[in-house]
Amino acid sequence: MGEGQHRVEVTDRQNISVSGVVQVMGYDEEEIILETTRGILVLKGKNFNISSLSLENGTLEASGFLNSLDYREEGAAKKSFLRRILK
Repeated sequence: MGEGQHRVEVTDRQNISVSGVVQVMGYDEEEIILETTRGILVLKGKNFNISSLSLENGTLEASGFLNSLDYREEGAAKKSFLRRILK
């Protein structure tokens, strides 16, 4: 994973800003999976919408209702995403 700062900011559980984003590994209305400079970040909730993404700057802005955020090992996040799309 790349070097650099990583920051997550959540306002009212509805507006999410993330810096240090390397790539988006998966995205739907209930889950956003990101590779960040500090690990795999999984955001879970409802009605997610990515309003801004710049991999060049490493930033992501999203809205929706955030229920949880979790850092995972890279292999576990890929398995979870593949398991969901293959259902």
